[in-house]
Amino acid sequence: MMPILPLPMQILLILGAAAGDIHIGNLTISKIALQMFLIFAVACCGALVAVPLAAAVGGAVGGALVDRPRPGEIQRRPIARTGGYGIVVAFFLALVVSLPLTDRSYDNYREYAALAGLALGAALLLPFAAWDDARRLPPMPQLVAQIVCALVPVLYGVRIDRIANTDIPAWLTAPCSVIWIVGMINALNWLDTMDGLAGGVSLIGAFVLFGASIVQRVPGGRLDPQNSIALLGLALAGACVGFLAYNLPPARIFMGTSGSMFLGYALGVISIIGGAKIATAILVLGLPILDTALVILQRLLGRRSPFQGGDGAHLVHRLVAVGYSVRQIVALVYTLTALFGILSLSLVREQKIIGFLLLAAIMGGLLFALRRRAIRQGAGGGGTGSRI
Repeated sequence: MMPILPLPMQILLILGAAAGDIHIGNLTISKIALQMFLIFAVACCGALVAVPLAAAVGGAVGGALVDRPRPGEIQRRPIARTGGYGIVVAFFLALVVSLPLTDRSYDNYREYAALAGLALGAALLLPFAAWDDARRLPPMPQLVAQIVCALVPVLYGVRIDRIANTDIPAWLTAPCSVIWIVGMINALNWLDTMDGLAGGVSLIGAFVLFGASIVQRVPGGRLDPQNSIALLGLALAGACVGFLAYNLPPARIFMGTSGSMFLGYALGVISIIGGAKIATAILVLGLPILDTALVILQRLLGRRSPFQGGDGAHLVHRLVAVGYSVRQIVALVYTLTALFGILSLSLVREQKIIGFLLLAAIMGGLLFALRRRAIRQGAGGGGTGSRI
């Protein structure tokens, strides 16, 4: 007598064996839609389980793995900084589940090589992130580690060969890819300064990359959806949703360096796999990218290390300083990210450059308004602000 398999295993076998849509009586279910729902659900449920487990381990180990309140900060109680490991586990669990469900044998199995590079780079990144969580690595060793990790997927063929349908010279593809991935790692790492911020922005970015894969078009305008690539964005989005259940303000768990670096790394690599979606990623994640660039520029002009924080230079710090609450700031960043994410799926080619310039103008206007408000508050003696 054959043993009865668990329901999830039965679903996997059905989806793997089905050649087309699945028919149950008079009901027809799209195989692709069911695959997508399953991958999202696996990642989300995986994070709901793995994130608190990772936090419990961090709390048990203690030390630097637990973030303790400091004078002047919003945080009021010790919170584990190890939730990011749960995000990683959930993402790769969903990725493994997706392997037998979709065909990735096209183009001489190139996508399998890209996935191997993605996984190996993440495996190399996590020990350095864990080291930083535990010991607070200096900036230069962090940067070297990030470059080494970014090189791994590049060596496995994950390279930027065009941006907005403009070809890049072959000799520049590897350096541009490494710079892009390292830049994304730092943009998300520096964004992780407030409850729900990095996780929510990553969620929106992952959904937009999912959408960009679904509406992918070949030269000539014909729709050519990349379903297998879309699953990567969906797996990352599901992991973020599960994590945010514990991280929305007021947060019960922090992602730590492991989570923020992994999210930046994953978004950077996924945006390249299956035909570079760099222009789309730049637009949807333009806020943290611009913020990172402006902070680096400001610190360099002030003859300071670009990696030395504590100056309140980030946009979210400026918003806190003039009296905005964490929830208001998170809502503002979410709204701008979502709006420009939708815009990135609607615009084509050079139009995305105009969209990015519009975002830069909005951010410039916002910074100018915050500057004037801070001056008025200083002159009037009101609004002491607060620190993160």
